[in-house]
Amino acid sequence: MGSNTKKYCFMDYQGIKPEKKDKIFCTVQNALDIVGGKWAFPIINALIAGKRRFKELERTIPGINTRMLVKELKLLEQHKLITREAFATVPPTVEYSLTEKGRKLEPVLLALNQWSIECL
Repeated sequence: MGSNTKKYCFMDYQGIKPEKKDKIFCTVQNALDIVGGKWAFPIINALIAGKRRFKELERTIPGINTRMLVKELKLLEQHKLITREAFATVPPTVEYSLTEKGRKLEPVLLALNQWSIECL
């Protein structure tokens, strides 16, 4: 799915005329397409504290394997939620950090944490 592809959802919005329902852009669904997977929020949560190297991330996130971490980091970088900085060292060093766009998810994580404390 390209970054310019828009998805539409067909929710039952009160006060919206039926003929306009098919034109309502479903922003929540688009957000979930990016961060709704199993690993996106744990990665973002690990990066809230600051820059981390690949192995640090791998050790910080229980249960994630190397292949999945690489895949998720590429996806988050593609959506401009994280940045990847490579250093010309031997062995190669790579650091990941949140972008400003990624940092805007911090209140969402805090709210989700609070909800889980209260409701689970």
